[in-house]
Amino acid sequence: MPTVLDRLNSTLHDALETDLRACILGEDILDPYGGAFKVTRGLSTKFPDRVFTTPISEAAIVGVATGMALRGMRPVVEIMFGDFLTLAADQLVNHAAKFRWMYNGNVRVPLVVRTPMGGRRGYGPTHSQSLEKMFLGVPGLRVLAPNTIGDPGNLLETAIADDDPILFIEHKLLYTRPLLEAGAGDLADFSIESSGNPYTTYVLHFTFPHTSHLTIATYGYNFELARQAALELLMEREIFCEIILFSQLSPFVLSPLVASLQHTRRLLTVEEGGLTLGWGAEIAARVVESGLEPPPHIQRMAALDLPIANSRPLEDAILPSRDAIVRAAMELVE
Repeated sequence: MPTVLDRLNSTLHDALETDLRACILGEDILDPYGGAFKVTRGLSTKFPDRVFTTPISEAAIVGVATGMALRGMRPVVEIMFGDFLTLAADQLVNHAAKFRWMYNGNVRVPLVVRTPMGGRRGYGPTHSQSLEKMFLGVPGLRVLAPNTIGDPGNLLETAIADDDPILFIEHKLLYTRPLLEAGAGDLADFSIESSGNPYTTYVLHFTFPHTSHLTIATYGYNFELARQAALELLMEREIFCEIILFSQLSPFVLSPLVASLQHTRRLLTVEEGGLTLGWGAEIAARVVESGLEPPPHIQRMAALDLPIANSRPLEDAILPSRDAIVRAAMELVE
């Protein structure tokens, strides 16, 4: 079974093979190193003229790539750690995301910025954050996050073909995880529906007859925790959950979530970014604004509003966990 890393790597190979406009830019991405998490391994050997190693300047990397996109190329940028997106924020927010609107649709910026996010590796305060919430809601910028259900390669392929800039968030712990198959292994107890749009939202139900008590909304690696928590709630508490798994974080497409809440009336959002002003806060606000009557009960699960510690016990205490999700779900149901 291929891993998330395998599919991302093979998709980049396919993109360079099939489209002469595609190119890759980033720090330390040349072979034999192949990038900090090896997503670009083999690319520079096979395509030496279209894989560019860069100086340590995230603003320059994204700025150059934006110019290349404006000139008709399809650059894919790798930012070594998502924490460093703050250095490229001006190029993303004030340039790449705005050019189509500023020039009345006469230009496109087909740019993909890939970057690993998240903790649980002991990398400490400046290499473990989940900063995607800083880029949600930026007009003209789409934010995506792969997971182990939907093929991350297909998601990346669709992103590369998009004519607008995309921020592609890859949680570090997903790289070595195998893709999951519906009805088998870790998904044996679940049925899966998908929204069918290019940036799919997945809806997971338990396969046997039941009445769902709770909806869990999440994305990326946090789906792994939510799935484990849902199984524990089923086995130990007879609490049935539905999981709404988002591939697109922004712009917000909430119809599958609202449909689930029409019968569960309870929502738990799960993310790894800090709690205050996070993805879950916006999801909760929009759910309330959707006009569901009676309004659903809502609780948010996220990291504590602290820097991420190097120490494993402290990092575990700061970040969401399966047990914390279970406790929050029980509070909502009870």
